[in-house]
Amino acid sequence: MIPKDPVMLLSFMNLKLRDFYTSFEALCEDLDIDKAEIEEKLKSIGYVYDNQRNQFV
Repeated sequence: MIPKDPVMLLSFMNLKLRDFYTSFEALCEDLDIDKAEIEEKLKSIGYVYDNQRNQFV
Protein backbone atom coordinates (compact mmCIF):
# COMPACT_ATOMS: atom_id res chain seq x y z
CA MET A 1 0.00 0.00 0.00
CA ILE A 2 1.19 3.52 -0.70
CA PRO A 3 1.78 6.08 2.07
CA LYS A 4 -1.03 8.53 2.84
CA ASP A 5 1.25 11.27 4.19
CA PRO A 6 2.29 13.53 1.26
CA VAL A 7 5.96 13.76 2.31
CA MET A 8 6.26 10.00 2.74
CA LEU A 9 4.40 9.56 -0.54
CA LEU A 10 6.94 11.79 -2.29
CA SER A 11 9.82 9.68 -1.01
CA PHE A 12 8.04 6.44 -1.91
CA MET A 13 7.19 7.59 -5.45
CA ASN A 14 10.67 8.90 -6.25
CA LEU A 15 12.30 5.72 -4.91
CA LYS A 16 10.01 3.54 -7.03
CA LEU A 17 10.55 5.72 -10.10
CA ARG A 18 14.31 5.69 -9.63
CA ASP A 19 14.68 1.98 -8.95
CA PHE A 20 11.85 0.20 -10.76
CA TYR A 21 9.91 2.27 -13.33
CA THR A 22 10.73 4.17 -16.49
CA SER A 23 7.69 6.45 -16.15
CA PHE A 24 5.05 7.65 -13.72
CA GLU A 25 2.38 6.16 -15.99
CA ALA A 26 4.02 2.71 -15.81
CA LEU A 27 4.23 2.93 -12.02
CA CYS A 28 0.53 3.86 -11.69
CA GLU A 29 -0.55 1.13 -14.07
CA ASP A 30 1.55 -1.55 -12.39
CA LEU A 31 0.51 -0.62 -8.85
CA ASP A 32 -3.10 0.09 -9.92
CA ILE A 33 -3.16 3.56 -8.37
CA ASP A 34 -4.97 6.73 -9.44
CA LYS A 35 -2.48 8.99 -11.22
CA ALA A 36 -4.56 12.15 -10.66
CA GLU A 37 -4.88 11.47 -6.93
CA ILE A 38 -1.10 11.09 -6.54
CA GLU A 39 -0.44 14.23 -8.58
CA GLU A 40 -2.95 16.19 -6.48
CA LYS A 41 -1.44 15.06 -3.17
CA LEU A 42 2.09 15.87 -4.26
CA LYS A 43 1.08 19.18 -5.81
CA SER A 44 -0.34 20.15 -2.39
CA ILE A 45 3.24 20.15 -1.04
CA GLY A 46 4.72 21.82 -4.13
CA TYR A 47 5.88 18.85 -6.21
CA VAL A 48 5.06 17.96 -9.82
CA TYR A 49 6.23 15.10 -12.02
CA ASP A 50 9.11 15.87 -14.40
CA ASN A 51 9.11 13.49 -17.39
CA GLN A 52 12.74 14.11 -18.29
CA ARG A 53 14.00 13.40 -14.80
CA ASN A 54 11.40 10.69 -14.11
CA GLN A 55 10.83 12.06 -10.63
CA PHE A 56 8.72 14.49 -8.67
CA VAL A 57 10.50 17.82 -8.27
